[in-house]
Amino acid sequence: MTLPIIVAVAAVLTYSAYRILYGTNTPKIKGLPEVPGLPLFGSLFELGTSHAKVAQGWAKKYGPVFQVRMGNRRIVFANTFESVRHIWITNQSALISRPTLHTFHNVVSSSQGFTIGTSPWDDSCKARRKAAATALNRPAVQSYMPLIDLESNVSIKELLADSKGGEIDLDPRAYWQRYALNTSLTLCYGYRIDGDKDDTLLKEITEVERGVSNFRSTSNNWQDYVPLLRLFPSQSNEAVKFRERRDVYMDKLLAVLKEKIDMGTDKPCITGNIIKDPDAKLNEAEIKSICLTMVSAGLDTVPGNLIMGIAYLASPAGQLIQQRAHAEILAVYPNNDAWTRCLDEEKIPYITALYKEILRYWTVIPICLPRESIKPIAWRGALIPAGTTFYMNAYAADYDAQHFAQPHTFMPERYLDDVAGTPHYAYGAGSRMCVGSHLGNRELYTAFVRLISAFEFVMPRDTRDAPVLDALEANALPTSLTLEPKYFKVGFKPRDRALLETWIRESEERTRGLV
Repeated sequence: MTLPIIVAVAAVLTYSAYRILYGTNTPKIKGLPEVPGLPLFGSLFELGTSHAKVAQGWAKKYGPVFQVRMGNRRIVFANTFESVRHIWITNQSALISRPTLHTFHNVVSSSQGFTIGTSPWDDSCKARRKAAATALNRPAVQSYMPLIDLESNVSIKELLADSKGGEIDLDPRAYWQRYALNTSLTLCYGYRIDGDKDDTLLKEITEVERGVSNFRSTSNNWQDYVPLLRLFPSQSNEAVKFRERRDVYMDKLLAVLKEKIDMGTDKPCITGNIIKDPDAKLNEAEIKSICLTMVSAGLDTVPGNLIMGIAYLASPAGQLIQQRAHAEILAVYPNNDAWTRCLDEEKIPYITALYKEILRYWTVIPICLPRESIKPIAWRGALIPAGTTFYMNAYAADYDAQHFAQPHTFMPERYLDDVAGTPHYAYGAGSRMCVGSHLGNRELYTAFVRLISAFEFVMPRDTRDAPVLDALEANALPTSLTLEPKYFKVGFKPRDRALLETWIRESEERTRGLV
């Protein structure tokens, strides 16, 4: 072999080795601080299992916006309230798409397709998002309040019965997971899970959707960032198992709805309306995408915030907030009719402030689903090119001391002033913000009005059952996309049992035969 050939081969091998060890899907961005990383893996080891916390720390050294190599992907992190507002809201038309990741998009979603929130931007995504937004706007959500009446009543009735009128401490997680999930299922399919009959289905959907959430996470799937790891199939095999389990109930729910439509026994619901609408322009795959979105979203934001809100209100500091919240309810509704009136109106500012602070304090999706830019975005002299992947560190932004006074202190009062603009990033921000935010807010408002009217929450008798209240430490699955609250118990003491039982009976009469 001649010397020129040897040199050429060596150059090719060197370049190939460099590309494998240091190459990224997009070039290094000039003028934007970069976190140094290892060959091949970039900063994956350093990020560990708590991307939000680590990136928050990096922001103190590298500034609010920086670039980092995660395997062969170059990611731009935004970590302050203002930087997120600039990139996600000011530049929302440029930041409208999603990147595709191997585990979730190619493995988990190969049968049912993508949810609306995880789909790259195209005409189909636009049509699906428009259909979902129409079904979940403010007027539409108000028409769904009878369903929220039903589900909140069922959960509170069971809390009263299972606690033996406050004598037994309870783990509240399953009650409020079902509340949120049933609301989504009823809206999507006209079908609800009866706890006495379908407890197995409730547990299966909850377990599988939590598993799928792991595959949407930024920190749990290194094979998304290091393609060589895809040669080891263990992670993909696990994703396939969850996909197959999810296919069973997703196919069953849609098949049951179609059968009821054919028989004329279906209840009004979003999917049924689309199927029966001769002018609907969504195909079968797009209908499945909407269904998938509703089911997965039903376990994302609302239950985590509700559960951790209950946990905090039971704490010594939280009981003071609980007392004020109860007093504010009575001040607005001195005739004890808040239980019913909260279905028609949101007129207790302190309860609104309470759920907003819960959404901020327990930002249950610490790193929001990634975005991909379709146009260049300018940031402090750097021009970030189209095709760049962005991660919103919603946890760091919601704990930004430059925007929130005493961010680590739980203070609903911060939202009592009529502050214009985005209150928090619990639902994301900008062009791909969660379309179900109005529904989520109404679910939270109604649940807290009713819970606080019904019970006094107290710490459990056994200190080993006390909740963990730190927003990140409270997560039983730290690598998951969303917060899965750790086990805890709370005491539920009825404020006026006879009155509560009257409210429960009235709700049962109103909602009988609804689903």
